[in-house]
Amino acid sequence: QVQLVESGGGLVQAGGSLRLSCAASGITFSANAVNWYRQAPGKQRELVGLIGSGGSTRYADSVKGRFTISRDNAKNTVYLQMNSLSPEDTAVYYCYVRILSRSYWGQGTQVTVSS
Repeated sequence: QVQLVESGGGLVQAGGSLRLSCAASGITFSANAVNWYRQAPGKQRELVGLIGSGGSTRYADSVKGRFTISRDNAKNTVYLQMNSLSPEDTAVYYCYVRILSRSYWGQGTQVTVSS
């Protein structure tokens, strides 16, 4: 059974940093691309970035230069380091993996950035 569990969200002031974690069970993260999405109130879920199975990363323009995705294969965990946070980054953040045409989402973690 595949399970993704996000953690690390919280309340932070503008300009601050948070590191989110996505821990997996039932799959091997290193063999798959792992995506981070976010959904702000009243808005559609949007892709924040991803890390490929080979370790390459891509980011949305809105977070490029501020967010970094990394992976710890030994812990089967993917991280989203978020720096220089602004109120516009307030959202629920989700990790997502697609394997053999099946989609797996975590439960999400709330990030709130105060001005």
